[in-house]
Amino acid sequence: MLPFDKLKDTIPKSILDRGLTVLGTESRPIKLLFEQRRVPQEGWKDCQIERFLNLLATMDSDKDSKAAFVGEREGRVVSSAVSKLAGGFHHGVGRSGDLTKAQPKAAGGSLMYFFANILASDAMKRFGVPKIKKAVVFPMATGMTLALVLCATRNLTRGKEVVYPQVDHKTPLKAIQLAGLQERIVEGEIYGDAVNVPTEKIEEAVNENTAAIISTTTFFPPREPDKIKDIAKIAQEKKVPHIINNAFGVQSREIMKLVRGAVDAGRVDAIIQSTDKNFFTPVGGAIVASPNEEFLNHVSETYAGRATAAPVVQFLAAILSIGSEGYEKLRTQQEENRKFLESSLKEVAERHSQRILNVYNPISVAMTLEGRNAKKIGKALYTARVYGSKALEKNDFGVCCPQYISAYINFDASIGIQKNDISLATERLDTVLKTVS
Repeated sequence: MLPFDKLKDTIPKSILDRGLTVLGTESRPIKLLFEQRRVPQEGWKDCQIERFLNLLATMDSDKDSKAAFVGEREGRVVSSAVSKLAGGFHHGVGRSGDLTKAQPKAAGGSLMYFFANILASDAMKRFGVPKIKKAVVFPMATGMTLALVLCATRNLTRGKEVVYPQVDHKTPLKAIQLAGLQERIVEGEIYGDAVNVPTEKIEEAVNENTAAIISTTTFFPPREPDKIKDIAKIAQEKKVPHIINNAFGVQSREIMKLVRGAVDAGRVDAIIQSTDKNFFTPVGGAIVASPNEEFLNHVSETYAGRATAAPVVQFLAAILSIGSEGYEKLRTQQEENRKFLESSLKEVAERHSQRILNVYNPISVAMTLEGRNAKKIGKALYTARVYGSKALEKNDFGVCCPQYISAYINFDASIGIQKNDISLATERLDTVLKTVS
């Protein structure tokens, strides 16, 4: 691209050739990305990511030093610090009619969004669901993205209700309401230690007013993943959209096998996952993947106006940094930590006459708090600087059924967690259980 051959008379050829070799080596990942359009096998260095993003951002019209800017939105920012927070992509992404459309003033931003989406699609395929046709990174967190997807299903079906197998989580319920729809909750039932929602009752809840079914793969014990394969068959038979809330499921090979089974067996219109929970970005982005490209295009067209580029560029930088090999290593580590968490919690449980709940969950583990005050224990753990645990009483919002069999506490072994975190958390739980009546 640059005429380095014109510099032959400046420094010795051997030295120039050595420099060009280094430059070629460091630029090779960008060249491969342009050619292959896949998640790199090895993660990129930070300097390579910054070089790539700077290259693209420089292509946007607001970087044109010879231009005259007379519009109301010309990518003006108050300081370089503000610019860095958006990766230099001041014009954001999308156009007023379609989130994924290229912007005339943002050639670089449009290319950045193209690469983010193509790598999101590749990641979803390589990490478990090969029949995905398309994926889009939405610049909103999971709940708002779910609301947008529901708006699309409402527009397509003219339905008024969403069949929702009970998961006691405010975000999906607010998403349903934000889309102007009414939830039709199918209550959870207790099977041994586990809480599940019978598929036959889900099928009974579907009617002529159904705009969509929302199924859930990832929540906290005692709730197990929905039987999404069976739900996909129901959705196909009843001809209703099926949305899978896969919030932190990409990190788990087992969860992604369930998603693949649902896509293979029946109808799945959208699979929604968080960028922060799965790909180590700040909160603010979600990936919607679909085996139905037309449906996903409709969701993109439902978005109002342009959007911030920050969550999109954060995902792109994150996936380039991790690489496919790095992500598989993180998934293996997650599986090992899940086993370590269960064994560590089991030791604590036995010392305090409690037990581990027998619940299928590839990421989380729960322990009974029979005869103990869950609220006090949860508060004491927070004071002890243990973050992320959830201690609930039998009737609390979160048990996903009318009343559970015992109070309990939940810990997660999610992607990126370290064994030291697990050891510290379980040691402090042991101390709290000794001191809190």
